[in-house]
Amino acid sequence: MKLYYMPAACSLSPHIVINELGLDVELVEVDHSKHTTEAGESYTGVNPHGYVPALELDDGSILREGPVIVQYLADRRPELGLAAANGTFERYKLQEMLSFLSTEIHKGFIPLLYARLAGRYLETAKPKLEKRYAWINAHLGDKEFLMGDRFTVADAYLFALTSWGQAPWLKSYYMTDIHFDDLLNLKAWYERMRERDAVKTSIAQEGLAFH
Repeated sequence: MKLYYMPAACSLSPHIVINELGLDVELVEVDHSKHTTEAGESYTGVNPHGYVPALELDDGSILREGPVIVQYLADRRPELGLAAANGTFERYKLQEMLSFLSTEIHKGFIPLLYARLAGRYLETAKPKLEKRYAWINAHLGDKEFLMGDRFTVADAYLFALTSWGQAPWLKSYYMTDIHFDDLLNLKAWYERMRERDAVKTSIAQEGLAFH
């Protein structure tokens, strides 16, 4: 398999999942501005939308949406429990959380990532995103992870997104100035995530570093 990624992008989510599962997946870096791979090949042949992540399977089939990719990866090693079994209520709750992260958090960050273009829209976009994070903070409560006492693919996705507003090493990639220091449950969760071996490995493999 091949994972097409851009450093510090949302593709950090499946990258973390790959390392959590110990899967043998080739990493292929994509140039954001040129839409080419590190070998100089056009990325639009892999994903005509131009964004990451994309997962190319051994038979040449391609998955192109992060929430789907992480579930596919988790199902390669179901015994590790990164996603509940298909058909269970717990799996639907996981999909509910992934959908929330995709539509309310991921998309909520877009105006901040393109602040100059967003203009006055930031006046409504930023408070809305902060409100969604306040809900996550309350949802976490005394939970260790988003779905309870076990790390799941939802935690990997949320970490990748939350890093856009937290990690100093992202300043060279994105222009975000949102912070969550007053959301104590979220802050504690984020610090726990930073200490996971798979997270540290993924960050290092993407050429990033915490300061």
